[in-house]
Formats: sequence, structure tokens, C-alpha cells
Amino acid sequence: MHPLHLFQYCPRCGSHRFVENNASSKRCEDCGFVYYINPKAAVAAFVMDNRSRLLVCRRAFEPSKGMLDLPGGFTECGETVEEAVARELSEEIGWHPDQMRYMYSFPNIYRYSGFDVHTMDLFFLCKYKGDSGALAAHDDVESCFWLSRDEIHPDRFAFQSVRRAITLLLNDDACWQVD
Repeated sequence: MHPLHLFQYCPRCGSHRFVENNASSKRCEDCGFVYYINPKAAVAAFVMDNRSRLLVCRRAFEPSKGMLDLPGGFTECGETVEEAVARELSEEIGWHPDQMRYMYSFPNIYRYSGFDVHTMDLFFLCKYKGDSGALAAHDDVESCFWLSRDEIHPDRFAFQSVRRAITLLLNDDACWQVD
């Protein structure tokens, strides 16, 4: 179901005459207010170590509890996507990256509390130069561990956008080079 179908009343005046305007908006026939639905920005990080391994997380909570994922999450109001990557990495694995590089973006649908949240997932590459054993799972991560390129299978990851990004990463030889 498209998220706009859930909105029955105008958020400005409360009118029930809140009708479809086009595929991405509704309009109030009483006060003229137009509401657009846009995807929520989310970020994920490819954290690579100096042994050409990728840090992978196991989800601690629904949706997709127990499935593999990348560290990441939703952006907060007033936050850049780069700030969101740094915050999420700090919250989930206890590490703050020195630098990051934008890689890809994909739309996704994140089912939460029975509601389809349309997202735009942005993927960043971060190089981890510290002790690989120093990272630990926090927040909504059950566990985190390192996988070599040949141990990674996109179908084991929770979300379609992550599976697509992982597939691109696996085919990008430059990302797997040790600095």
C-alpha cells in the first residue's frame, strides 16, 4: 500500500476532503494545503579493514531480526548524511571514521510497525585501520564480524537495497585493494 493512502485528513485544517493530487501528493479541497510524501534518508557503511574484509552486522531487532546488515540507520533532522554515517557507526560499533566516500544509493521499503517506510539508502565506504577485534556490537546490533570477499553472499542480507549495494561492491575490485 502506498503511504499516502493512510492519510485521510488534512494535517493543516483537519478536513476529510484530503484527496489524491498525484502519485506523490494529496491536496485538501477545503484549505488548499498540498502534502508530498518523500522517501526518508537512510545511510549504511561498508567498513573495510586492512585485510580487505568487510564488517557485517547481525540485526538484533525487527524488521529482519537475525539477518545480516551493514552498520547504518536513519538520518536525523538537521543532520548531513555524512554526520549520520559517523553517528550510526559510533552508536552501533563504537567507532568514528576519519573519512568516508559516497558509493551508491538505492530506494528501499523498510517495513516498521506495520507501515511501509519508503527510504533512499545511501552507501558509504569507510576504511578501518585499527585493531579489527576492537569493534563491538552496540545499540540495535546483535553481533558484528569480519567477512572476506568470498564469504559474502548478498542473499543473506536483510534488505533489497543492501543486497544490491553488496552486489556492486563485490564486483568493484578497487574497493578490495589494501591501502
